[in-house]
Amino acid sequence: MEERLLSLQEAVSRYVHDGDVVAVGGVGRNRSPMALVREIVRQGKKDLHIVGREKGMDFDMLIGAGCVRKVSFALVSLEEFGLAMNFRRKAQAGDIELDEHACNSVITSIRAAAMGLPFLPVKGMFGSDVFRVSKSLTEITCPFTGERLAAVRAIKPDVTIIHAHQADKFGNVRIQGSPFEDALKARAADRTIVTVEEIIEHEEIRANPHLTTIPYIYVTAVVHVPQGAWPASCDGYYESDREHVQEYASSTKTPEGFQEYLEKYVYSGRS
Repeated sequence: MEERLLSLQEAVSRYVHDGDVVAVGGVGRNRSPMALVREIVRQGKKDLHIVGREKGMDFDMLIGAGCVRKVSFALVSLEEFGLAMNFRRKAQAGDIELDEHACNSVITSIRAAAMGLPFLPVKGMFGSDVFRVSKSLTEITCPFTGERLAAVRAIKPDVTIIHAHQADKFGNVRIQGSPFEDALKARAADRTIVTVEEIIEHEEIRANPHLTTIPYIYVTAVVHVPQGAWPASCDGYYESDREHVQEYASSTKTPEGFQEYLEKYVYSGRS
């Protein structure tokens, strides 16, 4: 095995390219890969197609900074802090392409890619407007039972970005608690960058292999970034910084306020 430890700047420069499909780990404000998001913004990546289930500040920041051309999502929200205003402004203006899903279908799109399939069927989804607004869904009939099903087009990421709890220098990753669909995102992608709270010894990985969530074969780069989810949370390590999220929400009420936020917290160089 080769070592996969890189700096934040090196990882993004090497493995996130303009025009990439980027799957973003975490759900809501839990384990959002915010250090990676800020570095993508600092490096001025463009025309990204970002993919996630229930996303918030991470998506909103990338969209507001002009990094995004398309969004595949079930929800983009700042939760109790209100609307994701960069997302809303750009969506209403037609500045970004929307690929709207339900939670089940966006996860299924990643699962199909991880399995090397062009689509997967799912039950449910009927009776909503998702079919009307999404080009990623269509109705099919099961050839064996005649059952009415939804078919979900695969979304294959060029790169997946994840924040996790621990990894060794070779890229064996541990996520404590629920991994959500992050392991699927890593399996589906051509490249995966993982920021972690801690780098642990390989001997610890070997002694407890059952704790490895994402094995090294699916990981391209590991970056040691304590508090790499800030101001989101990393369960078991720290809670979400609610005061900062409120500051972010207030700043995004206007494009000018958001630019001031970027100058203060992103372009200043803080990881």
